[in-house]
Amino acid sequence: MSDLKADTKRIRECSRALQRIYHSFTDRADPAADYSAAELGDKRVVDAFGEFADNWKIHRKDLAGKIRKLGVITWEAAKSYDAIDAELAAALRRQDARARGGSR
Repeated sequence: MSDLKADTKRIRECSRALQRIYHSFTDRADPAADYSAAELGDKRVVDAFGEFADNWKIHRKDLAGKIRKLGVITWEAAKSYDAIDAELAAALRRQDARARGGSR
């Protein structure tokens, strides 16, 4: 039998971090919006930022959805690990009580 250990606190921290990333993705739709052509300088840089922003808009929504889904999955995994651990502990306590002659 293996000693499977799951750090559910760490898994929940991961889930929270993923949710923060998700909100960063959805709150900042255009990463080039805060820069003017004067700040970026050369027209090629301005054009590159514009192209990046266009591509970013296309793929951001899909990527944000996947990040959010992973955040939910990790949160649910932590809940499941905790529930299984609690059920196993309860079953072992009942078994110990029966072995000592109790009837729980």
